[in-house]
Amino acid sequence: MAEITHRTIEVNGLNMHVAEAGSGPLVVLLHGFPECWYSWRHQLTALAEAGFHAVAPDQRGYARTGGPQRVAEYSILHLVGDVVALIAALGEERAVVVGHDWGAPVAWHTAQFRPDLVRGVVGLSVHPRPRTSRPPVAVMREQFGEGFYMVAFQEPKRPEAAFERDVADTFRRTLYALSGDAPGMLPVVPEGGSFLDVCPAPERLPGWLTEDDIAVYAAEFAASGFTGPLNWYRNLDRNWELTAAWHRAPITPPALYIAGERDMVLAGPGVKERLPRLREFVPDLRDIVLLPGCGHWTQQERPREVNEALLAFLRGL
Repeated sequence: MAEITHRTIEVNGLNMHVAEAGSGPLVVLLHGFPECWYSWRHQLTALAEAGFHAVAPDQRGYARTGGPQRVAEYSILHLVGDVVALIAALGEERAVVVGHDWGAPVAWHTAQFRPDLVRGVVGLSVHPRPRTSRPPVAVMREQFGEGFYMVAFQEPKRPEAAFERDVADTFRRTLYALSGDAPGMLPVVPEGGSFLDVCPAPERLPGWLTEDDIAVYAAEFAASGFTGPLNWYRNLDRNWELTAAWHRAPITPPALYIAGERDMVLAGPGVKERLPRLREFVPDLRDIVLLPGCGHWTQQERPREVNEALLAFLRGL
């Protein structure tokens, strides 16, 4: 099995921690919330053994990278700028950019803003969405109420206090509750409560997740906490303002979308049926891969299937 190594690279004033394996064409792997490089552990080795240079950073605000204090420094322009700077720091002119959960919008926007740098783009869980006509937080508040988790995360301090109270329990609950092995959950925070209140603790862990995995996540987040990651959500309206110049601009690089059929992201009425229309916005969308029984943690729950889909896409570029 290929070895995963670690180093720190200066990126836009950040000391960005990256995990990497292999050599060859560059593939950048962008994690989501609340994750870190470790969520790509299965892909780092598989891509390396297939002849690629796989690099998984801890993104801005996360784990060993950490980040600034100001909320405004977590906008989508900062996040895409970090990917652009990382590609350059690695000595490459182009890369395939792969993202899961929050990492997916960063990947999609990198392909949209800088198609000259992106050989291909892959989104896991979160599909590309054209910019809306109204700021998103107000729309979510109207549709789902004040307790909808993305709205609740706008409040300072309270969400991170809940996540940081028992970090191992946080990961045990969130990784189980959003997985395909759980009964499903409604991401609406009860009044005066926290997101963890709607994430049941598992009686036993699903087969793809171990206590050792949870211990790794808890250790990675022990020093950095959750304020940086939550600041990504606190920029939703700012991102809407900053991306006005790209309103309805297509994503032109070759693309792939992978998701679990039991992913909460696809749970809304008619969402799965509308996926083929993504090609109106992403004209070179090569494939849409939906994984039966899989929940939100796509590349961790179904590493073999995700690796196969990734490698087929990469070899076709």
